[in-house]
Amino acid sequence: MSTQTTVEALYGSVAPVADQREAFTSGRIPVGVYGLGKMGLPLAAVYAETTGNVTGADVDPAVVECVNDGHSHVVGEPGLDALVGETVEAGALSAETDPAAVAEDARVHVVIVPTLVDDKTPDLSIVRSVAEDVGAGLDAGDLVVFESTLPPRSCRDELLPVLEAESGLELGEFGLAFCPERTHSGRALEDIRGAHPKVVGGADAESTRAAKLVYDELADTDLVTVSDTTTAEAVKVFEGLYRDVNIALANELATHADALEIDVTEAIAAANTQPFCDIHTPGAGVGGHCIPYYPYFLTDPFDVPTPLLETARAVNDGMPTYTAELALTGLRDEGVDPADATVLVAGLTYRAGVAETRKTPALPIVERLAEAGATVLATDPILDDTSEFSVAGATVVDAPTDADPDAVVLVTAHEEFRDLDVPTLAGDGRLVLVDGRQALTEYRGHESVRYEGVGLHD
Repeated sequence: MSTQTTVEALYGSVAPVADQREAFTSGRIPVGVYGLGKMGLPLAAVYAETTGNVTGADVDPAVVECVNDGHSHVVGEPGLDALVGETVEAGALSAETDPAAVAEDARVHVVIVPTLVDDKTPDLSIVRSVAEDVGAGLDAGDLVVFESTLPPRSCRDELLPVLEAESGLELGEFGLAFCPERTHSGRALEDIRGAHPKVVGGADAESTRAAKLVYDELADTDLVTVSDTTTAEAVKVFEGLYRDVNIALANELATHADALEIDVTEAIAAANTQPFCDIHTPGAGVGGHCIPYYPYFLTDPFDVPTPLLETARAVNDGMPTYTAELALTGLRDEGVDPADATVLVAGLTYRAGVAETRKTPALPIVERLAEAGATVLATDPILDDTSEFSVAGATVVDAPTDADPDAVVLVTAHEEFRDLDVPTLAGDGRLVLVDGRQALTEYRGHESVRYEGVGLHD
């Protein structure tokens, strides 16, 4: 005779923990995941393989159709398409366009939609809209988890009041936790399953307990519990700020390469052998949907001076111009007027192997070269939509070999560029090569190449 307790919800449950875990992993507690984007779909798929009962919500009908057909619309994520196919075929994962309908049935609600930044001001409108939908379907005992990156205090000051107003319930009748996604493009499944510790912070102790139970099942790693949702929100923002400031230090040091007559990158590598030093790698710029925006999660909402964060952002924002100027100066030193030159910009995405262009340094590089009068060509082996670069003044070509450039600026070190035969692009002249990622150092000193590297002295 079974003594197992019936468990219908996790928050506030007095059932034995083993019974709660079994109810969650057996699918008796339905999960809703709101947002099936680059990070949301991998998260939904891992929830589905863990619980067997996940419905994802996304306002894009094409995304929903793709998922329900058993495919991933997210490219460049190893194993994701197969996992989506397996979980959909097993009936563990489905998707629909109506978040409110998903909220009606779900008992664990996981929100991972984007927080936008509008002119340096965080815009929570999408997150707030989803919170309204979730709140309208909220029942006593439900657990709401936000994974979207948020300005600290958003859960406490913005989202909890929305959930309470829409549901007619109060915290204590339902749970609220913040568990930031700590996932990198290209390794989403690995990260979600436990490459890094998961951070959990609840609006009350029971929310923390319930969220910890969920992520204990989801990830094979240690969990870090913090005092509250605001602390957990700050953890995610602080991680991004650390990287922004550290990269800015590396980038500023890189600009000293010629004055010091050294390879700054060599000095950085040697300095990092000391355990208290961890300087990042300089480069042509910092892009993506995270690091360039996170400073504004502190600088805008709070009336506290942030000179370091603002300076770091200015340094990193200035690197594309610095990189473009290396090309223009190199051309002039070779006796070529930039207005008479053809410059190839190689790599348009913000990061190698990731087909995303948000805040990519390639765009301002194209703009600066075009402004100087150069004929700008651009190429990227993994990017389908290159229209923004055409608007900026570049002619897009399929491959570097389709160009006859006077200079090449490597912005993104895609694997496809690893074997780039730079001298063959030079024709009969001497080509200026600006290596924005220290990826083509083998051409330093080559008779047909004038090499300029970010942080490298030639």
